[in-house]
Amino acid sequence: MFSEIGQLIFDNEAVAKTSDFTMGLEIEMQRVDENGNFSQEPYPAAAGNEQTNPWITNDFLETMSEVVTPPAAHALDAMHYLFSINNALRSALSPGELLWPLSMPPRLPKDKSAIPLAKMGPEKEAYLKEWVKRHGFSAGTPCGAHINLSIDPHVFELVLDQMGDQFKSKVELQNYLYAKVAQGFLRYRWVITYLFGASPIAEANYFKSGEGPKKPIRSIRQSSHGFGNPFTGDYTNVQRYVDRIEKGVADGKLISDYEFHGAVRFKGNSHLKELPKTGINYLELRMLDLDPSSSVGIRTNTLRFIRLLASYFIMSPALNPDEVQKVIAHSDKMNEAVSEEHPNDVSKYQANARAFLQSLEMYANRIQLGPEYQEELQDLQDRVENPLTTPSAKLLTHIKDGSLTDYALNRAKRYQQSALQSIRPFKGFENHAKLSANDLKHELFKGSWEPDKDKDQA
Repeated sequence: MFSEIGQLIFDNEAVAKTSDFTMGLEIEMQRVDENGNFSQEPYPAAAGNEQTNPWITNDFLETMSEVVTPPAAHALDAMHYLFSINNALRSALSPGELLWPLSMPPRLPKDKSAIPLAKMGPEKEAYLKEWVKRHGFSAGTPCGAHINLSIDPHVFELVLDQMGDQFKSKVELQNYLYAKVAQGFLRYRWVITYLFGASPIAEANYFKSGEGPKKPIRSIRQSSHGFGNPFTGDYTNVQRYVDRIEKGVADGKLISDYEFHGAVRFKGNSHLKELPKTGINYLELRMLDLDPSSSVGIRTNTLRFIRLLASYFIMSPALNPDEVQKVIAHSDKMNEAVSEEHPNDVSKYQANARAFLQSLEMYANRIQLGPEYQEELQDLQDRVENPLTTPSAKLLTHIKDGSLTDYALNRAKRYQQSALQSIRPFKGFENHAKLSANDLKHELFKGSWEPDKDKDQA
């Protein structure tokens, strides 16, 4: 089951470190009015400066609010950050404003030019205008949950200490392990789409007449009908990743390297060309729809599952470099097939998904993870056996006249009321101060919660 590195980690009783990832979250949601239209209100002043506040910003549209959490040592810590910053955003909204809880946007006006693009400074705004020319307005409007995942430094130290002859430097090891984990997520992206897909239909005017799926599907956002540029990356290693994106820019297929929005992105240096030399610091996972059953768009158990996957990929044998592109291309086709299945149907890859989750359960048992991971795996195995329990299938029961607007607004109003009843809503963004992660932690949780204090809690 284990690779050479995995066996080394296991023999040194350091497996816990492979699931002890630092996590950061980026959750996008559209601001809407009480009728389910894009909000006409200005950017909420109490949320701080949209161009300089790193914790609440916007993306693509002025109405697309993005909550960003500092890195946290545990899933539960990340969720505490997310709830607190999400509440701060909600308390800053104008009366009657809500946060749309679905990945697919609310109904779009026929004249989409009336919706302002995000104010991100001249350079980014020019990029957004060019992006709309190339891809159309609708393609930029879906929202999602992004997870930033960073491997515990102890893993690198242990491997370098025992296997230093195989890696010239820590940077080489980082790039190798992060690429291996990325390949794992891309290889099994279709499983994530099945288990967590939650965008079965689009609202009015998203698709042009005659375009788009003719029936509900598991995930519009994760399919070829979803977000943005279809340009595919090369994840064989970090150098080939960089070369592929740079060639895409040179060939005019990408406006800039910023436009590469693959399901996984290597992060670590703002200058892409330097990434192989300076090393990958974390992965950005971009394969989750918003979970409308949560006020913040994602659940703690989902984060635990993602961490389990990443640990499994670290410990498992790597793909042969010559096969990476072929395996991921095949997995992309599987993901497209799964995303376009009717949510109520048993997946054509049910047996594959069952086998993969059973392998994960064996791994979790072997490394003696806690009961919360076992319970989550059992729930997800139930989703594989019964598609009616998947998020997308559950949403079908709320469709009314071909729309999820009533459901989305009911959820949005409930979540907004709950946030406004918070005992001590955070007001620290109003003075436009650019808070550091430590300052934010202190201001958000003083006297109530201290993230990262207990290393054993989640």
